[in-house]
Amino acid sequence: MDQGSIARILRQVSGGEDEIQQLQKALLDYLDENTEIDASLVFSRKFYIAQWFRDTTMETEKAIKSQKDEDSSEGTHHAKDVETTGQIMHRAESRKKFLRSIIKTAPSQFSTLKMNSDTVDYEDACLIVRYLASMRPFAQSFDIYLTQ
Repeated sequence: MDQGSIARILRQVSGGEDEIQQLQKALLDYLDENTEIDASLVFSRKFYIAQWFRDTTMETEKAIKSQKDEDSSEGTHHAKDVETTGQIMHRAESRKKFLRSIIKTAPSQFSTLKMNSDTVDYEDACLIVRYLASMRPFAQSFDIYLTQ
């Protein structure tokens, strides 16, 4: 991955969200901007929103399950684990709120909310997609699957 380009895109995209959310927003802006050129980008945009929402839900469920498993096996609460689970839950809720706001916004209204139409070009959008895909669990454990 070209970390320099990712850092450049993050600098161009203003916002107080976390890194992943900023990249998601930049990619959605790019897709929305180019839907007139290629109609299939509408479906790509909807797919990414749905997939990210599902990923966030799965991350939340996994955090809750791990919290319950630790509670039943050890019988005591560890403040650090509870804090970590709380942070995961908070981050997941903020991502879900962001994605819900994107879903509820009509495409014509979303165009007016864009940060800067020149922020992301085709190459940057491809880089963002590869970077976000590398953050998914399957991509992170791909070497393990190959080894086995």
